[in-house]
Amino acid sequence: MQKRSLAVLEGDETGRELLEQTLRLLAPEVIGFDLELQRFDLSLANRRASANAVVSEAAAAIRALGLGLKAPTITPEKPGDVGSPNRILREEIGAEVIVRTGRRIPGVEPVTKIQAPISVVRMAVGDAYGAEEWREGEGGAEVAYRKERIERRICHAVAEFSFREAEHMGATVFGGPKFTVSPVYEGMFKEELDAAAERHPDVAYEPQLIDATFALLLTVEEGPLVIPALNRDGDILSDLVLPMFGSIAGAESLVAALDEDYVPVRLMAEAPHGTAPTLLGKDTANPLAMILAAAALLSHGDETMKAAGDAIRQACLDAIQAGVRTADLGGTCRSSEFVTDVSSRVRALLSL
Repeated sequence: MQKRSLAVLEGDETGRELLEQTLRLLAPEVIGFDLELQRFDLSLANRRASANAVVSEAAAAIRALGLGLKAPTITPEKPGDVGSPNRILREEIGAEVIVRTGRRIPGVEPVTKIQAPISVVRMAVGDAYGAEEWREGEGGAEVAYRKERIERRICHAVAEFSFREAEHMGATVFGGPKFTVSPVYEGMFKEELDAAAERHPDVAYEPQLIDATFALLLTVEEGPLVIPALNRDGDILSDLVLPMFGSIAGAESLVAALDEDYVPVRLMAEAPHGTAPTLLGKDTANPLAMILAAAALLSHGDETMKAAGDAIRQACLDAIQAGVRTADLGGTCRSSEFVTDVSSRVRALLSL
């Protein structure tokens, strides 16, 4: 029998609690098979104690197993601290793209007229993140500098992945970089997007400058969109796109390392929200995004795992449609109650 394994990256505060609730749905009595969980404590305290060695250990496990589920973590703000575990993980698993998809949640009205899903596909490494920074001079004459870089290999990967994702979704590839202001740096990305459009002539392509993309998203009400972006642009875009659907609870973040044919070979999934310290210990936070992250990972496994991932996703939507909702979605369910209801629906869908 094939061994099924998953690296589990524990986080901080409410993020850790939501992960534990999600893992209830990965129990063999719910999904019908044993899933080995290799766990790593990525809490801020342990990252500091290990000088980020635990982050590298978790990355090595994802490289070996192919799949990793990460809870939200705290990124300290002071220079010289352990920094962001996300950057280390992305670099050490060889990630090239990050995909975040906003989608409708039953019974939740979107902020705009948008109805169809929007996926933001951004660079996982490079650009403003991990850039070399320094200052020179003093007082009013002090100057800050930053040296950023992007690679054509990563530009090509994001462009190709975006068009394949649009093909799969029946979507339009929309948006792009501000190449008119930065023809050398951002122009490289635009060149790869245009080349990908030629390789995929059946995919609709509507290139826009990044500022126009933001403006047009407020009025768009057409079909699904895939928006390719630089690392920082995509980070900001995600923070706009996901709340447009009325809640970020229905979205997960997927970080992917691709093979030479641009097929995902290593995936790390997480909820796009933070650690919500004000909800710590109250059993009221919405676990939906964390659950959907787990479902997304299972959907990239073998057929048995895919069936379980599909069942978990469908059970969540069915529960919400039936009125089983946490407070942020207008309901009264506690986190644990939502998961209990979803687990019974998963077993029914899988006929366990």
